[in-house]
Amino acid sequence: MSRAKKSIWSKAAGQKQLIMMALPIILYVVLFTYVPLWGWSIAFQNFKPQKGLFGQEWVGFKWFSMLFSDDAFFQVMRNTLAMSIINLVLGFTTSIGLALLLNEVRTIFLKRFVQTVSYLPHFLSMVIVAGLVQNMLASDGVFNLILLKAGFINEPVQWLGKPEAFWWIAGFTNVWKELGWTTIIYLAAISSIDPHLYEAADIDGCGRFQKMRHITLPSIKPTIVILLIISIGYILESGFEIQYLLGNGMNQEYSQSIDIYVVNYGLGLNNYSLATAAGIFKSVVSVTLLFGANMIAKKFGEDKPL
Repeated sequence: MSRAKKSIWSKAAGQKQLIMMALPIILYVVLFTYVPLWGWSIAFQNFKPQKGLFGQEWVGFKWFSMLFSDDAFFQVMRNTLAMSIINLVLGFTTSIGLALLLNEVRTIFLKRFVQTVSYLPHFLSMVIVAGLVQNMLASDGVFNLILLKAGFINEPVQWLGKPEAFWWIAGFTNVWKELGWTTIIYLAAISSIDPHLYEAADIDGCGRFQKMRHITLPSIKPTIVILLIISIGYILESGFEIQYLLGNGMNQEYSQSIDIYVVNYGLGLNNYSLATAAGIFKSVVSVTLLFGANMIAKKFGEDKPL
């Protein structure tokens, strides 16, 4: 046995307690993450549930060809990408901005109060959030009342009946729900910054905004990059619940996402093969974007953040 192999086995023998502790998690990941990938074979079959697992007819890339020739699929791709980009941009800018502002608050009570209020919506069910949004955007809702009082509109608007407004409604809803929770990560990163940097900046006469620009933001850059890479990997995960709950016949053209497309074909029309092909496409694109973002981050000075 080579020296390298002996070294590996000797290290494993010395860490057998840690290996035994990790074994249940490894088995869990293999069982529920990798074994189900066998189901991807459905995308290459004329899948009929009554024929069993090994009695299916193999059709190659038939369903992928049909998927990419379906106008409805490109429409849901457009919607998914648009809502994901809106969520990404709004989520990053607002959470980083809130973290920077909270870091400058000197009153501990006020800082904790704002933090608590901002991350409480994270614990609300999306069904509750969708109900609140529907009530706020109704014809007699608070949003229309404010706009009427301010003179921006002359009559109530049915916002969920305006298809072109749906992307922004979904985006701001997601930001409101997750803003405070994401901010916690940036506040944790800011708390690890060496206080002597701020003291040196005070001696040099830097103001608060200068310290944000030249100390705080550069110091949390690795955290921003890592979260950005993770978010880009989920660029096709614009959501399912908010689109499903707030979607209706009037905004369907803009509210349908890939996940809803999969559900409609898989469960609604029993076309499991086409639904699986759409799911595979989404997964492949997400993994490609993840590696691409990681390479770009490395070129900008972040040495292998993931």
